[in-house]
Amino acid sequence: MHTRASRYVSLLTGLALFAAALWGVSGCGGSQKGADGGTDVLTVRARQVAAAWDGSTAAAAWRAGYYPMGETVQLPRGGLHGRADQQAYEDQNFVLRGTLPGAGPKDGQVTWAGGTSLTRPLVGALESYKTLAGTRVGRKPHLTVTGAKLGEMRVATSRGPATVPAWLFTLDGYASPFKQAAVLPSKLPQPPIRSSRGVPGYPINRLVGIAADGRSVTVVALHGVCDEGAVVDVLESKGSIVLSASVKNQKHDSNCIKQAKMQRVTVQLERSVGDRVLLDARTGQPVTYKGLRGTSPSRS
Repeated sequence: MHTRASRYVSLLTGLALFAAALWGVSGCGGSQKGADGGTDVLTVRARQVAAAWDGSTAAAAWRAGYYPMGETVQLPRGGLHGRADQQAYEDQNFVLRGTLPGAGPKDGQVTWAGGTSLTRPLVGALESYKTLAGTRVGRKPHLTVTGAKLGEMRVATSRGPATVPAWLFTLDGYASPFKQAAVLPSKLPQPPIRSSRGVPGYPINRLVGIAADGRSVTVVALHGVCDEGAVVDVLESKGSIVLSASVKNQKHDSNCIKQAKMQRVTVQLERSVGDRVLLDARTGQPVTYKGLRGTSPSRS
């Protein structure tokens, strides 16, 4: 049984390597070794995901949509005043002491360099405030919102920096506003490949950020309490970047408990991300930014 399985994996690996030559897929740094021993499985799966996405309708939809890849909030100029205000922000503890605008425009324009634009639905000021404030209303320390108006802000997206509509909230004690994007992200495209449970490790938890030059990506990866941490391998193709998360030196001990821990991991790329789709090998889905505060869930 073991011999048959080994031959099957070897066959898949050979086919994947042959297909890679056709697809122009390359592994960053020439290594795709899984830290927990699932080398062949990780390699094959990453190549399958890249092949499924490259040239697909899902990839075309990704490049035509609006997907934030960085913070959709912007602190007042100069930052927050002291540790108390910082703690209030982290706890999402805001208090409203003013009147917010009523129903505004239903749609707004996301604009990229060169004049390319996309019309997307907007959230109202009150809805935006509710995602900002959370549920800890009135506790101390807190930040006090005294009003808001519709303006603009810059957001990192899958298509590069964009100017988007934003709610500019005035805060008591601050000369410049707190900004939060008001435009809703596009609905994620249906992946052209199904999720796989036969891949070792965990899915990528979320994107943290992309370097200014696009040559490195930081994500949150998961690992357990009975291993030595998470590692993320990267496989690059012309149209996608596939991330394969695994763990180092996992111990198979009966005393181990199933408890996931989060770890930030930065991976280096052979070339800038550009408009390539950032993908998770295990799920076959795009890896996106998920801030603590931001716009409401996307609408199609």
